Amino acid sequence: MYKQIISPQNNKIKQLLQLREKSRNRKKEQLFIIEGIQETLLALQGGYTLTEIYFCSDILTLIDFEKHFNTFLNNINVIEVSLEVYQRLAYRMSTEGVFAIAQWKSLSIDNITFESKKPLILIAEAPEKPGNIGALLRTADAANIDAILIANLKTDMYNPNIIRSSVGCVFTTKIGIGTTTEIIEFLNHKQINIYTAILQEAVPYTSQNYTIPTAIVLGTEHDGLSEEWRIASKQNIIIPMEGKVDSMNVSVAAGILIFEAKRQRSC
Repeated sequence: MYKQIISPQNNKIKQLLQLREKSRNRKKEQLFIIEGIQETLLALQGGYTLTEIYFCSDILTLIDFEKHFNTFLNNINVIEVSLEVYQRLAYRMSTEGVFAIAQWKSLSIDNITFESKKPLILIAEAPEKPGNIGALLRTADAANIDAILIANLKTDMYNPNIIRSSVGCVFTTKIGIGTTTEIIEFLNHKQINIYTAILQEAVPYTSQNYTIPTAIVLGTEHDGLSEEWRIASKQNIIIPMEGKVDSMNVSVAAGILIFEAKRQRSC
């Protein structure tokens, strides 16, 4: 029989709400919330340490809960919550009756290593929208690239919107975080060629060779990339646009560029 929490006014539930809603609480506690069966399982597969797992038997039966998680439960505190409590904590409109508390991992670029001698890396500078970060992570996962690096991150990688929009890819993708300067130094040290999505002095993206060690760098739709990247770049590249505007969603652009690199590497 698992411990139960039935009241939304329980102090533990109030603490979890703060953890869900405030980045400073997540940073201070070095903890974050995961919601959903797939996302929780991916976190476990990605080597994350779960301290607690909650389930609502009105949504997910005990039998089904244990079918999914029984092999992982030895060192995890399991708590059953009422439907009222679960609805208070649930971040998504559609839900599966499970959420968990996990410990942060260090995502410093100092921890990034590559098995491939010709790594393919996606880099985003100063992404502001958690949904875009999640979409970039899904692109990185779909292409099975070697890493995604994020320069000058505006939030924390365990923002619930990033976890939700990445559908758990945040846990299974190799991620490195640093300043623009730190990441450029890292790339130069690793002798990885830098291709920047910048309009000025750019050539069509299909004209370049991405079968060599490659980093593809994108900025925000509004501000683009900083001057540091312009200086560090091997070549500025563009996606030819035929419409009325000269930019597209950063995750769409990333998909086009990354899969061109993958196409070249499969030839």
